[in-house]
Amino acid sequence: MPVPVVIASTLQYLLAATFLVIPVLVFTHGGPAQRAAEAAVSRQGVPPGVLAEHRIKIEESVAELLFPVAIGIALATLASLGLAGNGPGRILSWIAAALLMTAGGLVTGSQLFAARVVEAAFRKSGDPAVRGLDARAVIGAAQDAFPAVLRPLVVIRFALTTLGSLAVILLLATPAAAAYFG
Repeated sequence: MPVPVVIASTLQYLLAATFLVIPVLVFTHGGPAQRAAEAAVSRQGVPPGVLAEHRIKIEESVAELLFPVAIGIALATLASLGLAGNGPGRILSWIAAALLMTAGGLVTGSQLFAARVVEAAFRKSGDPAVRGLDARAVIGAAQDAFPAVLRPLVVIRFALTTLGSLAVILLLATPAAAAYFG
């Protein structure tokens, strides 16, 4: 089995793992994180409902959990197809990697830079009290309610979604990979 295929599949498995682990952590710890963010807003003298008004939601429902888990399962399946030398799996891996680099990069980037995203939402508010909120304190309170491993996993997922997906595309385009899928 060619090394580029093994590396590409390994990158896909690692990314799949982040799409399985992160949503479970957010699902299991999101409620306390949401309450911590709301408490941080209240400490600043603003009603906690302002987060919902500005579509800032930290906790996830079961339905919201399913989408990233499905992505994780799909990526693991593509990695397995690649290791098996399945030609259509290689093509689907290229498509998935391209989609992840673009759309996935934007979504995971917004998670990576959550404080900036929330700051921007607060700045756009017509309510002066909301514009004066310390978004970093709000997001910091929420982050403190999650396990410490979450932040590094978000960074890893962003790197794998962007650079890792580009690497998958390039690795599966090598002559050794082409011969393997031949």
